[in-house]
Amino acid sequence: MREQGEIDMRLNKNWLLLLLILIVGLLISACSSDDGKEVSSGEKSVAELPQEIVVRVNDDPDFLDPHKATASISYQMILNIFEGLMAPETDGSLKEGLAESYEISKDGLTYTFKIRPGVKFHNGEDLTIEDIQYSFDRLMGKNGGEKMSNSFDNVASTEAPDANTFVIKLKEPNSNFLYSLTARQSAIVPKSNDGKHNENPIGTGPFAYVKYSPGTNLELKKNENYWKEGLPYLNKVTFTFQSDDQAAIMSLMANEVDLTSVPWHRVSEVKGNYNVSHQNNNSSLIITFNETKAPFDNVKVRQAINYAMSKSDIIDSVFAGYAVPLGSNMSPAMGDYQKKGLESMYTRDVKKAKALLAEAGYPDGFKTKITVSSHNDIYSNIAQIVVDNLKEIGIDVEIEVVEWGIWLDRVYFGRDYQMTTIDLTGRASAYEVLNDYISTNESENFFLFKNDEYDKMMTDVLKEADQAKQKDYYHRAQEILAEQAAAVYIADYQIVWGSDKQVTGLKNYPFWFHDMSEVKFSN
Repeated sequence: MREQGEIDMRLNKNWLLLLLILIVGLLISACSSDDGKEVSSGEKSVAELPQEIVVRVNDDPDFLDPHKATASISYQMILNIFEGLMAPETDGSLKEGLAESYEISKDGLTYTFKIRPGVKFHNGEDLTIEDIQYSFDRLMGKNGGEKMSNSFDNVASTEAPDANTFVIKLKEPNSNFLYSLTARQSAIVPKSNDGKHNENPIGTGPFAYVKYSPGTNLELKKNENYWKEGLPYLNKVTFTFQSDDQAAIMSLMANEVDLTSVPWHRVSEVKGNYNVSHQNNNSSLIITFNETKAPFDNVKVRQAINYAMSKSDIIDSVFAGYAVPLGSNMSPAMGDYQKKGLESMYTRDVKKAKALLAEAGYPDGFKTKITVSSHNDIYSNIAQIVVDNLKEIGIDVEIEVVEWGIWLDRVYFGRDYQMTTIDLTGRASAYEVLNDYISTNESENFFLFKNDEYDKMMTDVLKEADQAKQKDYYHRAQEILAEQAAAVYIADYQIVWGSDKQVTGLKNYPFWFHDMSEVKFSN
């Protein structure tokens, strides 16, 4: 009986073991996905995650050719393709790029660059000194070509004494010259691609051009031969064009995009499920005028409009408070280079605005038109506030909304407008921020502002080596813009980014640039 009992007990134990195995098997099956694929019990490694990102931007680039592009929206994307002799840092300083090192002569006139060895273009060709010479010749309009930049008018000569050295000699010292040597102003492109830089852009950057589908997206792929070892992490970057902010948020929530700016009024909807970060835009949001057309050629009219506009209305209703008011064309993000206190120069005063209009010869106001781009809703929203504010002083404003490409052609390049609103791109140096208003800067001074004292300040600062004295020049330049009411300087607004929680490595620069070089999906 005892032996039989022991056998029964062993049988019972075996049955229990079999039953336990069956239960565990059922639990594993229950954890499988509907299509039969098993769900891993642990997180995927970085190598197992799909390293492909979709980034939403508001609109198409104006050009893929870096020497022709002017719109900040273009540089957000194409700076991933191209590089310059120098490269920007996130704090606004510079580091060596395609130049491994450089020296500046004591008189500030000669810049000598040693070119980084082992760099390849996306087409597999080695970067050579001939490509660098070609790029600068193209920008300066040498060899019968069209001049593409005013940044090198001060260059006396360029030469390549050997295969690894490039020398630029200036006519006069220029304290800002190194900032002209990043990809934003002087991207290095291969000579062999002459005539095809816009249709088939080739650079040395972390990502190579794949395809551009107008109105849809721009596709880039990993540069497998990138000179920075281990970078980039992403295999593919797709910039998808979507002008409507609300639709972009829906795309983020539907996992159709991985990174997008978030409308200020909808930040609370994104927090929690997505990474949210804030970036000082370092740009100047302005309402500006064509100063060659009456009545905007009269400084009292421009001052009247400044007194009539309520910056707080715009900051509160358009940006939900995510902005800081400005008084001239420089953001607080530029630190000591910004002249403080100018933001209060034109405290809203309707009575004073009306008096200035009367002094200018417009006691009953006038009719005008504000032309804005449709690629971002903020411009139409600001234009409506312009209508409401200026109505109080007798100015009847009609709103004209046009596509981004038309705005560029007619307003920015054609200067065929009366009023407009736009945000001027943030840049790394104070000089670049302010040089839009130099009267001889025909490519960027679309307001057609002209002031002799301002031009002199901006000429003299380039000859000044002392940084403290440079700041004095920049401060006076900002005062002139405010006194002359060159624009209504509204605000520098913050960009709120929403991204997939697995996206890491995003960087913020003092200008618009979606730097994808160190971005990856990570647990």
